[in-house]
Amino acid sequence: MPNEQDLSVGQLAARSGVSVSALHFYEREGLIRSRRTPGNQRRYNRSILRRVAVIRAAQRAGIPLSAVSDAFAELPRDGVPDQEDWQRMSAAWQQELAQRISQLEHLRDRLGGCIGCGCLSLSMCSFVNPDDAAARRGDASTLLEPDRPT
Repeated sequence: MPNEQDLSVGQLAARSGVSVSALHFYEREGLIRSRRTPGNQRRYNRSILRRVAVIRAAQRAGIPLSAVSDAFAELPRDGVPDQEDWQRMSAAWQQELAQRISQLEHLRDRLGGCIGCGCLSLSMCSFVNPDDAAARRGDASTLLEPDRPT
């Protein structure tokens, strides 16, 4: 049964500032849900705007969509995050953000010294090979620490 509160994908895109393709992606990933009209058009409950707002805020903070998905999984199936939910989600993400900020500050503080020293030694450089981690993996000192997942 059509609901006057429902939004088409174009309306949801316009209201949320998110592209139609991104909304389709969010839906494929299970972050948002739509229903289909008899004409097979997507319709979104207006409350999905709040979910999209949470997704966008999390993305701006560098929170991976997998973490957003985990947080949404704690809501009822059609649940919309309220202020209490948002506080719980953001508290859980604050530790991750604090760790990322610390890593970036450490990088910033050591970057000038590394470039300034000019050694460019992958086996000894404490910037690209902290604590000579590559040596623990064998003689291939050109191996760098793998990127940490974000």
